[in-house]
Amino acid sequence: MIKKISHKKGVLVFTFAILLLAVFIHSREESSHSIEIDLEQIASPGLQDESLVYEQQVKPVLERRCVVCHGCYDAPCQLKLSSIEGLRRGASKERIYEPKRISTMKPTRLFIDAKTTQQWRSRGFTPVLNEAQNTPKDNLANSLLYRLLRLKKQHPQPEQSLLPDSFTLGLNREESCPTLATVDDYAEKHPLWGMPYAMPNLTEKEYRTIVSWLGRGAPASQPVKPSSAVLPQIEQWEDFLNRGFRKQKLVSRYLYEHLFHAHIHFSGSPAREFYRLVRSTTPSGEPVNEIPTLRPYDDPGSAKFYYRLLIYQPTVVAKNHIVYEFSGERMARYRTLFLDPDYEVSKLPSYRADITTNPFKTFAAIPATSRYQFLLDDAHFFIEGFIKGPVCRGQIALDVIEDRFWVLFFDPNRPIITNNGQFINEMADELQVPADGGSNLELLRIWTDYWKGQRRYMETKQAWFKTIGTHDLDHAMQFIWNGEGKNPNAALTVFRHFDSGSVAYGLVGETPETTWVIDYPLFERIHYLLVAGFDVYGSLGHRLSTRIYMDFLRMEGEDYFLAFLPANKRKAIRDKWYMGQRRAIDELFSAPQAWLSTEAVRGYQTDDPQRELYQKISNRLSRVAEKAVAMSHCGKLRCDDIAPDRRKKKADRAMQRIAQLQGENLHAFPDVAFVRVTTGKPGEDFAYTLIHNKAYKNVTSFFADERERERADIKNDSMTVVKWLEGSYPNFFFTVALSEVEEFTRHCTTIRTHDDYKKFVDKYGVRRTNPAFWQLADWFQDAFARHKPVLSGLFDLNRYHNR
Repeated sequence: MIKKISHKKGVLVFTFAILLLAVFIHSREESSHSIEIDLEQIASPGLQDESLVYEQQVKPVLERRCVVCHGCYDAPCQLKLSSIEGLRRGASKERIYEPKRISTMKPTRLFIDAKTTQQWRSRGFTPVLNEAQNTPKDNLANSLLYRLLRLKKQHPQPEQSLLPDSFTLGLNREESCPTLATVDDYAEKHPLWGMPYAMPNLTEKEYRTIVSWLGRGAPASQPVKPSSAVLPQIEQWEDFLNRGFRKQKLVSRYLYEHLFHAHIHFSGSPAREFYRLVRSTTPSGEPVNEIPTLRPYDDPGSAKFYYRLLIYQPTVVAKNHIVYEFSGERMARYRTLFLDPDYEVSKLPSYRADITTNPFKTFAAIPATSRYQFLLDDAHFFIEGFIKGPVCRGQIALDVIEDRFWVLFFDPNRPIITNNGQFINEMADELQVPADGGSNLELLRIWTDYWKGQRRYMETKQAWFKTIGTHDLDHAMQFIWNGEGKNPNAALTVFRHFDSGSVAYGLVGETPETTWVIDYPLFERIHYLLVAGFDVYGSLGHRLSTRIYMDFLRMEGEDYFLAFLPANKRKAIRDKWYMGQRRAIDELFSAPQAWLSTEAVRGYQTDDPQRELYQKISNRLSRVAEKAVAMSHCGKLRCDDIAPDRRKKKADRAMQRIAQLQGENLHAFPDVAFVRVTTGKPGEDFAYTLIHNKAYKNVTSFFADERERERADIKNDSMTVVKWLEGSYPNFFFTVALSEVEEFTRHCTTIRTHDDYKKFVDKYGVRRTNPAFWQLADWFQDAFARHKPVLSGLFDLNRYHNR
């Protein structure tokens, strides 16, 4: 008996030793994965198929696994992988978003500031592709991209609960930016830092696809050309924009300065075909030669230039995808707004700095109501411009705003002083915004020039405000633009996700603490401060002066909202808003307060006039509410699948319980989380977004983050749940079966601590270490593209949490 047991024990030990040896050999093979192995794969017959082309096989992998972190100005090491030109340009250690940078930096806009690889080398960019002899071995050995992919292959990402602390994931983390000369030291020091960084490995097929392509010299397809359906429209639009009479020239300049950042989509064209409006030295019919000015109002030079439409080559990413449609109806609208009205342009304005930086001077000849209506027609586009911005981060704007607020607009046809063109022309000097991106002296002018001008403007408006008398509440509502009952741009909701933001159509969520009401001068200044005039490469003084002036504009919009409330309630409500850094700004720049005691609206029936006002506003905008929901859901005025079926109603009810969570119960939640509800039929799964609205009332620093929030702020946190994918930077993914959605909600509502949240994530979350991460990320990308084929872009995964 004893011998029998010993024999069995020996067999077990031997078997265990064999298994250990197999694991050891496998790990050795992984860690010693050599270039020779990859070269053999390149040479194998199966991978020499001509179908291995950039567009069909390589580009999809690059987009879903690389561009999701390397797609804009904030790409790590400026390695922008959204186009083959970005790959060929390579990487740079110079950071664009550098909080400590005092002076300006030289612009590095792809396709604009340098056109050839050699020009980028002279600018300090280092290669990530082979630039030596074109052989398979050299193409891999001299490719930094390959070396980092192989590093990940040799040292796969841990599949444990959380990534180790050795990974740095903060937004402003120090970037290593290895070069071909330093990559061996980098690999020795950080063996787990291969690409994709801090994400699961590529599949074997994906790895082979990219490596084989690199081994063949990274060939790419020819640049995309305009489709046949678009060519006639391009010709029509370029003819329209370049007509020679003064009125048209001034209008075209106005359009360009407001649309330069747009991804223009032509009506009836392929869903993923976009264009940029640029200034070129060449006329229609010749290749575009873009004039590389930093801002759209900069002097293009003395030679004649032309407005041209240039096809957008890079992969579209959500964080800077701001779509504007050109069509026959749009051109007719421009004629109605700008060309049909009877006004004269006796002289075209110069590009002198004191003129061109002030739109109220440059475009004084164009009727103010036409300019305002142009902005209102597509208010979502223009508000999204300053929230997203053409520079991928909206933090300058976001630092001064609440996490969620509503945006309304004054009716352009109502007799308010800011609809009066003569008044605006008289106030043009007072309406100047900071515009010098290169000088730190601009910060001093906040006190000496800009605030004094803003104060004079406010005093003039308040003098008029005293003369308008008192209006019945229902009559006062007519001063709020309702989009003529058909335009969903009449009401918008802005979400702040700490260092990014998004804009939804309609009044989304519970009534917010604050709301902006915007008039024409405010709308125009926001655009010129944060879009047309903002220089992402600018000095510290430029960034700070922009930040402070944005506070002036935020206060202006909020004060317009307060003016609709009873005079005896305004100050208490305003004081409740102005705490922390807001109070510091309010004390530093003491604004005229006479309007606070001037009664303008009567007829409130309750002791909660703000809630009563919100109800009146909702009624005023009720005719566009359904269209707003459709636009947020599918990007069209009507959606085929917006009506909830029995299954979605069940999930909706469950999610509404999460939307009622408040305060410390939300402390562990990320800013933006996507939830996939699975039905058992993948084609019928659907999604929600959980948006954590954080309060920043008591924060005193301009540059504070969520870690510096006080408990008094955390108690004011709330949750908004929407039935579409909202935001460009998801912080976390959850997946739950429809049959478990009520348990998901119940579990969610019981979270009190970080440990509770960890258990919740263990059950429903998908961490960076989860092998199923890429599959779920692809599902969300596909769902976004399916619901919004024109408006969608790739979500950015740089801010994905490690929790």
